[in-house]
Amino acid sequence: MSISGYPHTVAERFMRYAQIDTQSDPNSPSQPSTAKQKDLSQILVAELHAIGITDALLDEHGYVYATIPATTTKDVPVLCYCSHVDTAPDCSGTNVVPILHKAWEGTDIVLPHDNSVVISTREHPYLAERIGDDIITASGHTLLGADDKAGVAIIMDLANYLMQHPEVKHGKIRILFTPDEEIGRGVAAVNMEQLGAHYGYTLDGGERGHLEGETFSANAATVTFHGISAHPGYAKDKMVHAIKVASAFVDMLPKEEWCPETTEGMQGFVHPVAIEGGLEKATVQFIVRDFDTAQLAVHEARLKTIAEEAVAQFPGASMTFTVKEQYRNMKEILDTCPHVVDYAGEAYQRAGIEPVRMSIRGGTDGSRLSFMGLPCPNLFTGEMGIHSRQEYVSVQDMQKAVEALVHLSQIWEERA
Repeated sequence: MSISGYPHTVAERFMRYAQIDTQSDPNSPSQPSTAKQKDLSQILVAELHAIGITDALLDEHGYVYATIPATTTKDVPVLCYCSHVDTAPDCSGTNVVPILHKAWEGTDIVLPHDNSVVISTREHPYLAERIGDDIITASGHTLLGADDKAGVAIIMDLANYLMQHPEVKHGKIRILFTPDEEIGRGVAAVNMEQLGAHYGYTLDGGERGHLEGETFSANAATVTFHGISAHPGYAKDKMVHAIKVASAFVDMLPKEEWCPETTEGMQGFVHPVAIEGGLEKATVQFIVRDFDTAQLAVHEARLKTIAEEAVAQFPGASMTFTVKEQYRNMKEILDTCPHVVDYAGEAYQRAGIEPVRMSIRGGTDGSRLSFMGLPCPNLFTGEMGIHSRQEYVSVQDMQKAVEALVHLSQIWEERA
């Protein structure tokens, strides 16, 4: 079936959601990390109620749960469609002014609040494929928040469509909106029993047609260097400065390989994300990434060896090395149930989209959910230039994502 005659609400919804500051905070221990994320979540619950979804609720941890009731008597696996409400800490999300560039003609988009911010096809090649589309950008002083409010708006528009069209046959569909995805805590407090789904799909991908069933596996590593304190006036042959040990260590890291600046495709990396300290103690924090989970231990051993070599240059210094698991490659789970990704590819084709199987050089809520018992690949939304003031999204991409979800919901019903 086609939904071409449906008056989509996705653009209007997205532009409203984008104006609500939902930035998460990696330094906050609370759940959610910022109370303002609930400002959008409360609106979503009210809008879900307004379109007839009676069980929509926001829990104390910042999760929105809701159900699109089944329209079939078949025993269909329960699906979950999931997106996150928070925006990245990398760039301001306060006072976002979304701008709609209707039927964009392909010229450079100069953002009005800061003319130095220019979105062009030179730096964003995918944008050249969207000439003629309606493009939404921010105004130049903030990010846009398409990551992942585009996904939120797509799921909301899908819910609106399915509630208006009970003739479309589908099983029970659960909606999940999460906080704190951008700081790696997106599903930390999800109640899987309450969610009650068998398979899931996150709406958090980029280009139209991208279908992502593989992510990095990820760990965090912390290297702590211990020095020896002494009065600087009488420090000769006594003081060992932890900051200098840490500095030597960072300088010893490979510069031509093994780092984000020099890797691509299926290559893993080790990346320092924070450094702090003083004379007696200095800490360097890393993220460790690879598509092959077994390689994480190899990377960590190499990193520890470099740290030990740095310490050896400073007699009296010492170090500790700790590793914390973050998430794992969803492919390890999805390979056991390939139909989950295959059905999404078929849905794309029914919507007139050629699926492009991709691997994500990062993670999604679906990475964690897959290992929590909910196999969960990632689908496109059109969000591009994310985490920056050059962020943009195509309205037509979002509309196509809605159409693909309608087909996906039907395919699961047909195969039941």
